Amino acid sequence: MGPYARSHEEVLALKKSSMTVQERPGAAYRPTPPPAWKPRTDPAPLLPDPEPYRVLGTDAAAGADPELLLRLYAELVRGRRYNAQATALTKQGRLAVYPSSTGQEACEVAAALALEERDWLFPSYRDTLAAVARGLDPAQALTLLRGDWHTGYDPYEHRIAPLSTPLATQLPHAVGLAHAARLKGDDVVALAMVGDGGTSEGDFHEALNFAAVWQAPVVFLVQNNGFAISVPLSKQTAAPSLAHKAVGYGMPGRLVDGNDVAAVHEVLGEAVARARRGGGPTLVEAITYRIDAHTNADDATRYRGDSEVEAWREHDPIRLMETELTGRGLLDEDGVRSAAEAAETMAAQLRERMNADPVLNPMDLFEHVYAEQTSQLREQAAQLRAELDAESGEGAQGAEGDAR
Repeated sequence: MGPYARSHEEVLALKKSSMTVQERPGAAYRPTPPPAWKPRTDPAPLLPDPEPYRVLGTDAAAGADPELLLRLYAELVRGRRYNAQATALTKQGRLAVYPSSTGQEACEVAAALALEERDWLFPSYRDTLAAVARGLDPAQALTLLRGDWHTGYDPYEHRIAPLSTPLATQLPHAVGLAHAARLKGDDVVALAMVGDGGTSEGDFHEALNFAAVWQAPVVFLVQNNGFAISVPLSKQTAAPSLAHKAVGYGMPGRLVDGNDVAAVHEVLGEAVARARRGGGPTLVEAITYRIDAHTNADDATRYRGDSEVEAWREHDPIRLMETELTGRGLLDEDGVRSAAEAAETMAAQLRERMNADPVLNPMDLFEHVYAEQTSQLREQAAQLRAELDAESGEGAQGAEGDAR
């Protein structure tokens, strides 16, 4: 018998020792853990409120900063006009597609304004308005949807990650950036936006788990607009709310009225402040509604009725804010007109810029791929340059021959 061989009795003993208590013959099965077991985290403080939090139309509105409310209102009006103009540009052939956030402007605006300049925003494809509210050029925010560039802006300059078309892939990126910032000692928070459909993706769950384990300074904002294209929320999850998913990962969940811009701003502001002081991540679910179709390529009438849409129009975020501001004497007809005129000026400038044909350079294919081009990219770039030069020369010769 070799030095590593075992006897039959030794093999049986090892096998028996590796068995679970349920597998061992004659062993008593204990259906509950030993008395020493206890929860890693008390779940009670992590659970969301039973009803979405509101500010407008409640006693809490009295404590809201009037200057902030007026700024939020102006951004809502500008955002509504931005959505309408971008949608019109798709019908004119100037945009390939546009996922409108009409009806969801409160979430978009609040997310942008809840962050400090040093923080990072991680938007989805529907969150162009959030990027614009954060200060991004309105035309640059539409570059991806026009089909010119994947990203029409410098993410590092604006602290806005590229608009994410794949569902939820931006969430782990936000966690990674936030965790890295914490390790470096940087006072930075990441806010990641996702729709209710994105919560059914694996990236969503992986991001929440890593964020909670690492206590990363990141805030997850779920815009629950009722549908993942045509799939209603009831066919995605049986959870009491999406905010309840937070407790399973060990972070607090907050439920907020997503059409109440003051409430969304307050909840996100508290979550950002908590993350910045080392309290870890928060999952915020904003209950809102997508008034327009999923995109200009979608027929929403096939899966929802007009009466449902009209019911949500009664809970319009701009109307809610106007009612609050006029009731408190903070907004009059001149203020309403001024906000509308500023929004119209923005829309006119956007039309003018988007109606100009872009100047495209094929050599840009090789820019912004790597900080230093690889040998393969240099070879491919040289090949394309030679082909372009050859075509240019042929065109010049042809024109010269026609002139003769």
